[in-house]
Amino acid sequence: MINSTLCYVERKTGSEEPEVLLLHRVRKKNDLNHDKWIGIGGKMEEGESPEECLLRETKEETGLTLTSWRYRGIVTFVSDGLAETEYMHLFTADGFEGEMTDCDEGELVWVPKKKMRTFPTWEGDRIFLDLLDREAPFFSLKLRYEGEHLAEAVLDGRTKIR
Repeated sequence: MINSTLCYVERKTGSEEPEVLLLHRVRKKNDLNHDKWIGIGGKMEEGESPEECLLRETKEETGLTLTSWRYRGIVTFVSDGLAETEYMHLFTADGFEGEMTDCDEGELVWVPKKKMRTFPTWEGDRIFLDLLDREAPFFSLKLRYEGEHLAEAVLDGRTKIR
């Protein structure tokens, strides 16, 4: 099984709508996430905690150093062969420092928070983004895919969403 992190970094822009940093995955070859718009993160290295992975991946992908973040939930991805089962540790962040750099996996773009769901992403991402927006307490979400189609979603082991 794979362990990974995913983080949605938010910034306030004065009185305007907050913006979220998304990665448009267009640069890696043979990328399962090709052309999707997702948060930042990646696979854990041996011996890393979720928080250590979060900080390392954020620095590697964006050049930014997180100064304020929250661990929000665990998403279990199960696939019918498209990919290995993955435990994704989900974070949000609202504090960072440093200058943003280029990412070798895609284009980093600040998008208005209310428009972020208009970009192509995985079906299941919309479920956990809703949970994040509703300030749901720490959650466990299982997403089972058949190819690229979301076949089942189960929240906290008992509430079947799909």
